[in-house]
Amino acid sequence: MLENTNVKTLDKVVVRFSGDSGDGMQLAGNIFTNVSAGLGNQVSTFPDYPAEIRAPQGSLGGVSGFQVSVGTGVHTPGDGCDVLIAMNAAALKTNHRFLKPGGVAIIDIDSFKEADLKKAAYTTSDPVAELGIKAQVVEVPVTSMTKAALADSGLDNKSMLKCRNIFALGLVCWLFDRPLEAALRHLRNKFAKKPAIYEANAKVLQAGYDYGHNIHASVSTYRIESPDPKPGVYTDINGNTATAWGLIMASEKCGRPLFLGSYPITPATDILHELAKRKDLGVKACQMEDEIAGVCSAIGASFAGDLAVTSTSGPGLALKSEGIGLAVMAELPLVVIDVQRGGPSTGLPTKTEQTDLMQALYGRNGESPLAVVAPASPTDCFTMAFEACRIAIEHSTPVILLSDAFIGNGASAWRIPTADEFPTIKTPDVPADMLANGSWRPYMRTENLGRYWPMSGTEGAQHRLGGLEKDQVSGAISTDGVNHEKMVELRREKIARIANDIPAVEVMGDADSDTLLIGWGGTYGHLRTAAEELCRMGKPVAFAHFRYINPLPANTGEVLARYKKVIVAELNTGMFADYLQCRFPETRILRINKVQGQPFAVSEVMEQTVKLMED
Repeated sequence: MLENTNVKTLDKVVVRFSGDSGDGMQLAGNIFTNVSAGLGNQVSTFPDYPAEIRAPQGSLGGVSGFQVSVGTGVHTPGDGCDVLIAMNAAALKTNHRFLKPGGVAIIDIDSFKEADLKKAAYTTSDPVAELGIKAQVVEVPVTSMTKAALADSGLDNKSMLKCRNIFALGLVCWLFDRPLEAALRHLRNKFAKKPAIYEANAKVLQAGYDYGHNIHASVSTYRIESPDPKPGVYTDINGNTATAWGLIMASEKCGRPLFLGSYPITPATDILHELAKRKDLGVKACQMEDEIAGVCSAIGASFAGDLAVTSTSGPGLALKSEGIGLAVMAELPLVVIDVQRGGPSTGLPTKTEQTDLMQALYGRNGESPLAVVAPASPTDCFTMAFEACRIAIEHSTPVILLSDAFIGNGASAWRIPTADEFPTIKTPDVPADMLANGSWRPYMRTENLGRYWPMSGTEGAQHRLGGLEKDQVSGAISTDGVNHEKMVELRREKIARIANDIPAVEVMGDADSDTLLIGWGGTYGHLRTAAEELCRMGKPVAFAHFRYINPLPANTGEVLARYKKVIVAELNTGMFADYLQCRFPETRILRINKVQGQPFAVSEVMEQTVKLMED
């Protein structure tokens, strides 16, 4: 056997799996990601789903992709890929643009017959030349070799074809020197109740790995540099799962049971799925009949003393707005999770945007302030879900958590934290002496202007809440104009004081630069990488990222005032830029905007930042 000398050592590599929606690209990509995270690699993923439920097989509209970056210093899934796996002609046509020059394209040549090329709208019989691909193209008979590996399995043809993705996974594991045992463990867990299917996939995985050995002299392989990770247990986790787990941690830390009232909606449904599995931790997850019932059930649970959450996406947030207003008036803790997607209306259900910001800030009738936070990455969803709960409970307010489809579906490597890494959440229980002497009233306030929060059935704490304005002292219904104005100011000031209870915004990159690049929410990885690359190129840029939106960190104005040019990059037409411009009119805010249902590319942020710096 010849020794392979064509080995590329990189600090990070990007792999993109692509094929039909039914080809299992998400599964193959997720297993490869998890195996890599378990080896201590940093990972960042981008599942790129089609909007169609099931487009015709082999059509351009039905291609599903999964991109993952693996290595050190990984903050994004990458603009382009080093290795592209294309399971059919349509996948190659729609994804070849992501392949870096000199990279490797692995194609299932069995799916490039004349009929396949016609269905994918090729005009010649040579797709590689037609597309102008400048890379190593490895033609692998994936379909026929999968069938050959399973010839004696007893599976029918359809079942055999479902294993093609695992053959490709085996080949990719060889390409990047990933241990098969870790991949087998994931397959064993997935098909625990179907041993015959597990055995078939295990056999195919090995066949793909062995095929790599047979072609090792003719294709580049990759050695990935690994960071020196902090000791602990590592896994990969997507944002929606991390959000669910963060809520569970908050429930443990506040001593109140977790209740989720929700209605399925893309791309937030996985939060409901995950919490529905956690009855063993005392979680009550209820699938309600609609979005309005979801938020109203959560408000009822909060009134009873539960840590109450409702999850949705943009269209559902609109439906929940009246209920959220009730929670503002009742001053009840409530966490509303909005995993943003393309809009308006049904919009782009499987794509990402940051276009619900103004709805979160202002989308209710009357003066209806609440807290808004936004996680920066899939793993940060855990931390910010916990923070949303902490703020909601300790400040007696609804909190909207603005996640998005990119980080909700995407995954990163995560060190599972220990319980002592997160603080105890201080529930504003009614003081015992007030209960004893009967002096407590529902709208009596704590030091931070929040209400006390009695559990249902607490003796001496019987009370009613509702949507009508309340007297600031007695809590009785009041239509007095002066009292109403006072209550409006109290609710506004209560939210403003949260700024004293959140971290200051930090500046990264070149703090002495004249230019500050700003982002919020799930754009963190792309913007941070762009700022770092610009600094390396001798174009100094400072970078600040906001996870606390309302209220803003207390030092926001001071930070903005340091820079001659302030650039806000976001996946909308300028909502956060408008918000900052309104709050800090003395600062001129420049903008980088994208509304294509796709995350930023690092290169486009760099290009537009340089242009604004030079103008």
